[in-house]
Amino acid sequence: MAEHNNLGKWGEQQAADYLQRKGYRICHRNWRFGHRDLDVTALTPDGETLVIAEVKTRSNADFATPEESVDWRKMRNLSIAANAYVRRYQISCDIRFDVVTVVGDQHSFRIDHIPNAFVPPMM
Repeated sequence: MAEHNNLGKWGEQQAADYLQRKGYRICHRNWRFGHRDLDVTALTPDGETLVIAEVKTRSNADFATPEESVDWRKMRNLSIAANAYVRRYQISCDIRFDVVTVVGDQHSFRIDHIPNAFVPPMM
């Protein structure tokens, strides 16, 4: 497996662990709909909101912050996959799109959680 794939998997694990420590209940990780995927789906601590969390992992933020890579194309793909997820599991609660960034490596890293990072485009 390529090094960037290992970094991404590690970052997703750190993000899921972080959300769990904050009281979120992880529903799925890497849920796929065709070639689109949802990194983490979780329920908020109060159980009233489904969070679709896009995880962005970088070894450093020298060139750009990780959240800057969530462009309109990524938002559209997340929206399509989230719509399929909601239909598949008959979700009736509120839905929120967050971004969780992990910057660093296994020895030293920082996690930032951006709730309501974006409103997906209408499909």
